[in-house]
Amino acid sequence: MNTMLKCRMSLQDAHYGGNLVDGAKILALFGDAATELLIRHDGDEGLFRAYDQIDFLAPVFAGDYIEVHAEIISEGNTSRKMRFEAYKVIAARTDLSPSSADVLEEPVLVATATGTCIVQKHLQRKS
Repeated sequence: MNTMLKCRMSLQDAHYGGNLVDGAKILALFGDAATELLIRHDGDEGLFRAYDQIDFLAPVFAGDYIEVHAEIISEGNTSRKMRFEAYKVIAARTDLSPSSADVLEEPVLVATATGTCIVQKHLQRKS
């Protein structure tokens, strides 16, 4: 089972100089994707237990569009192991004008992660 979310990073997401977006914003998007997967799979939002691995691979700036891909890669009795990837698909071009942007021919992988979510047995309605 997998899902995809797309989101524009805003100036409110920028946390550092040069309108650089905090990596925690990408993790929040991974959490949103995990929640959707659990609802579709189990009929319950569940809880995110832990990340096993997180890699930030390229910068994200206010005005960029990010596409998050998530999938359940294995499941136990109550656990759901997931893999996440975040791609920049549109890049802000504030060097040209405040409202310029480019659609990227090749999306840029900006972050990956794996983690485990838990849905208590009595809350699972769809498995």
